[in-house]
Amino acid sequence: MDEPTPRPTDAAPAPLPPDLLAHYGTGYEQRRLGEGVGTLELVRTQELLLRFLPPAPATILDVGGGPGAYAGWLAGRGYAVHLVDPVPLHVEQARAVADAQPDHPFSAEVGDARRLAAADASSDVVLLLGPLYHLVERSERLAALAQACRVLRPGGRLFAAAISRFASLLDGLRTGALADPRFAPVVERNLRDGQHRNPRPREHPEWFATAYFHLPGDLADELNAAGLRLDGLFGIEGPGWLFEQRWADPALRERVLDAARAVEQEPALLGPSAHLLAVATA
Repeated sequence: MDEPTPRPTDAAPAPLPPDLLAHYGTGYEQRRLGEGVGTLELVRTQELLLRFLPPAPATILDVGGGPGAYAGWLAGRGYAVHLVDPVPLHVEQARAVADAQPDHPFSAEVGDARRLAAADASSDVVLLLGPLYHLVERSERLAALAQACRVLRPGGRLFAAAISRFASLLDGLRTGALADPRFAPVVERNLRDGQHRNPRPREHPEWFATAYFHLPGDLADELNAAGLRLDGLFGIEGPGWLFEQRWADPALRERVLDAARAVEQEPALLGPSAHLLAVATA
């Protein structure tokens, strides 16, 4: 039996792990989606958002929106966007993005997915494109989903991203990190229980920070437990992220995208995608 969906409370959420705040405090996230296979993630996420978003000028709450890559893009398409992120640097960077497009502004503030300041039924869309993989306890993820449900209008749409349980294993093969004996225990734990910890964040920031990696079915179960209706579960990058050299070649990019589209909802091939995207309705 599923546990009850947590209700919003006035209690302050537990602090985020220091290594997580330090990781994002470097400013890394601002450039990530513009480099390498990060651009594949960006292009495919944009593609999926456009497929399911209501028409502009719908109201979008971008929770965990980072430096504003999606908020700026959506505001430019005519949506009314407000960004919330727990990292002060991200909010500063997002406000700079908004200032740079005065004809299509959006707002941004520091906040936490587990306790949103937004009013009940105030948004047509909620984006959770980062929080679910940095809330390592199921109860915290359900709390974030409960908050998303609270602020969504009836029939509103949620987009929730997750990192695949198999991402470290496959990335270790792709980059050669599996040859490092210190990385093997990281992968073993990922595969065992989804908990990701970086034992050497300063030496190896590319090994990421404290996180939780989902099995595709577990992500669907969490949305169901939160009272959301799952409309679709998609592999964002598909298998193409493992072949960065092909994505780097402009002549081959459309083939990489076609491959992702071809298997985006094939259950047997969701896991090999680095990121998953669940689309759900309140």
